Amino acid sequence: MAGAAAVDVPAPAAANGGACCHAAKGPGYATPLEAMEKGPREKLIYVTCVYNGTGINKPDYLATVDLDPNSPTYSQVIHRLPVTHIGDELHHSGWNSCSSCHGDPSAERRFLILPSLLSGRVYVVDTATDPRAPSLHKVVQAEDIAEKTGLGFPHTSHCLASGDIMISCLGDKEGNAAGNGFLLLDSEFNVKGRWEKPGHSPLFGYDFWYQPRHKTMISSTWGAPAAFRTGFNLQHVQDGLYGRHLHVYDWPGGELKQTLDLGDTGLLPLEVRFLHDPSKDTGYVGCALTSNMVRFFKTADGSWSHEVAIDVKPLKVRNWILPEMPGLITDFVISLDDRYLYLVNWLHGDIRQRTV
Repeated sequence: MAGAAAVDVPAPAAANGGACCHAAKGPGYATPLEAMEKGPREKLIYVTCVYNGTGINKPDYLATVDLDPNSPTYSQVIHRLPVTHIGDELHHSGWNSCSSCHGDPSAERRFLILPSLLSGRVYVVDTATDPRAPSLHKVVQAEDIAEKTGLGFPHTSHCLASGDIMISCLGDKEGNAAGNGFLLLDSEFNVKGRWEKPGHSPLFGYDFWYQPRHKTMISSTWGAPAAFRTGFNLQHVQDGLYGRHLHVYDWPGGELKQTLDLGDTGLLPLEVRFLHDPSKDTGYVGCALTSNMVRFFKTADGSWSHEVAIDVKPLKVRNWILPEMPGLITDFVISLDDRYLYLVNWLHGDIRQRTV
């Protein structure tokens, strides 16, 4: 989930074919349904809190919120961990290990990974020593990342079965989208390099998710950092500074195999989710500006295709920048049994449930 992570809650279940089903137990669960049936309720949640654009000249921080209804501090912020610099813009978060490492008993879901969208830093937070008061473990500096990989503007973080951490980066340090790609950190949070093969970087970057049983990773396309870091401008969409594509990669090889053009019905595709069932070769992406959910799927010949699955109609409004206001789908989740999809209409201010 963007901006938040929970403890005492199932980690995302693996789609790893073999490693997730070993008798030895590492973090997470062997299957999504096991996570749904046996996972305990969250007792804490960590939320990234950002000051950018508020006029407050302070570092962003990670808030710890008590979710235990039996606790005297239920529903309260019980701890704030400020990061080391001002202007980072903490965004997505991820874990150092998850159900992708379920077969590795030495793996531990201990560290929260906090990429900083604007500064390029990656903060590593220890949540195990004191879960109610997490502490800063390491800072991966933007200069180190840029020097070794040329990447900047880190966004989505996912743990891999290898123990590495993979982070999508939206451009180079100057904000050019042409410099985007995928950063690899090792288990000690050292910069290893880029994941994708040379010459196989996507057009734009944003989110990604992998499905090992189908040897596929799919990434989405927000826009050029040089455009979005100054604030959204609709003209930049017309100028080609924002995306409308999905990129299909060979997993784990890093070769770009196919690019899906979503057209005018798929502008600003953001969050990507495969179904949880690792045998399924389908998933969804939320397209923010056109406010629809696009389903992607593998065809009989092994290539990938797409179709619009859900349309959110705009609202007629007054005294706004446009006569009609889109829903602006910014995020969504799929239930662990793959029955329901929950999407967020950021501008309309609602959350909608749909049957998958």
